[in-house]
Amino acid sequence: MTSRPARQTPLLGLPEQGRRPVHCLRCRRELTDPDSRLRRYGAECDPENHPGRARQHHVDQDPLPGT
Repeated sequence: MTSRPARQTPLLGLPEQGRRPVHCLRCRRELTDPDSRLRRYGAECDPENHPGRARQHHVDQDPLPGT
């Protein structure tokens, strides 16, 4: 008769060192805050926190004829 191995309990909370590293998309620093990890931006680099920093692309263009 063979004995069955005991069932393992599922891992509910992984320790900090068990997670994959996530880096900021702008400055490439490793992120530790759970919200920043989800957004993939650190608090200083998040474009939603700094709307004036967003890149704007202005093109000099002549007006369309007839308008």
